[in-house]
Amino acid sequence: MLEKLAQIEKNYEEITEQISSPEIMSDMKVYAKTMKQHRTLGEIVEKYREVKKMQEELAGARELTEMADDDEMKELAWAEVSEIEAKLPIAEEELKVLLLPKDPNDEKNVILEIRAGTGGDEATLFAAEILRMYARYAERQGWKMEILEIADTGVGGIKDATAVIEGDRVYSKMRYEAGTHRVQRVPQTETQGRIHTSAITVAVLPEAEEVDVQINQNDLRIDTFCSSGPGGQSVNTTYSAVRITHMPSGVVVSMQDEKSQIKNREKAMRVLRARLQELEEQKQHDLLSADRKSQVGSGDRSEKIRTYNFKENRVSDHRIGLTLYQLELFMQGYIDEVVDSLVTHFQAEKLKSEAVGA
Repeated sequence: MLEKLAQIEKNYEEITEQISSPEIMSDMKVYAKTMKQHRTLGEIVEKYREVKKMQEELAGARELTEMADDDEMKELAWAEVSEIEAKLPIAEEELKVLLLPKDPNDEKNVILEIRAGTGGDEATLFAAEILRMYARYAERQGWKMEILEIADTGVGGIKDATAVIEGDRVYSKMRYEAGTHRVQRVPQTETQGRIHTSAITVAVLPEAEEVDVQINQNDLRIDTFCSSGPGGQSVNTTYSAVRITHMPSGVVVSMQDEKSQIKNREKAMRVLRARLQELEEQKQHDLLSADRKSQVGSGDRSEKIRTYNFKENRVSDHRIGLTLYQLELFMQGYIDEVVDSLVTHFQAEKLKSEAVGA
């Protein structure tokens, strides 16, 4: 591992020198790619140097406990040894995590899809709240979230919505939000105070770039139609809405939020690329979950990854057994504790599998 870290440090120093060269600065794509690589290596090098410094300080402190003639000096040295010995394993573990093979999708933007599942109107209302929760979380992260398509119910709920979230390492944090989210609460329409259980599904797809997915225009059927509002009300007399069908896969994407047909087509193509990339990755990994149910399930209440219980002010993530009693704050977009715990959990699982395979 030390050999690998020394090479990473050398590569980092070389890239640091290259960044300011006219050849790289003159090409924005190359510059952006180089900066991203520099940032990734920089995290590893910074932690590596921190670990090396702690190891050197620990060796010095241990030597001092043997060499010092003064009792007070020895006591101080032993205190330093204890302090470093407590911190060093944590730093070494953090370094191991940074050295784990990176998912190539971690740096990408995401296509977020939310759909109401079991529970009628209550499910559509909860879907709208979850969409707002992610919008607030994205804002707090400094990301940009744009709604691509939304089908509202006219009473404050949504049947489904598609959004794109752009920013730094969006997929690495949002990926574990995919699945069935279950809500338990008393609906506003409930007169006898009974708690109802509803569910929604969330899909998180890494946004595919044009270089990732090659789409043959001859494989596309593009239909245009008049966009409509809730209940089929006509909201546009021009053929601005777009439906794109990828005939080889059968994937269909409709978009009608924009008044411009061109803009609707651009948005539809972004979603189509993400869905086709997901299908391709599922084929490559030969998973049983080759369809979209691998992420979101059927929307049935029993297939939950997380439960939101409003009466108890509780949110529970069932994958890691984490429960927080601050649901109100959570729904305002303060979901960091759960997101970070999920990332840490799955990183630990990856470390275990790496150790077994070593």
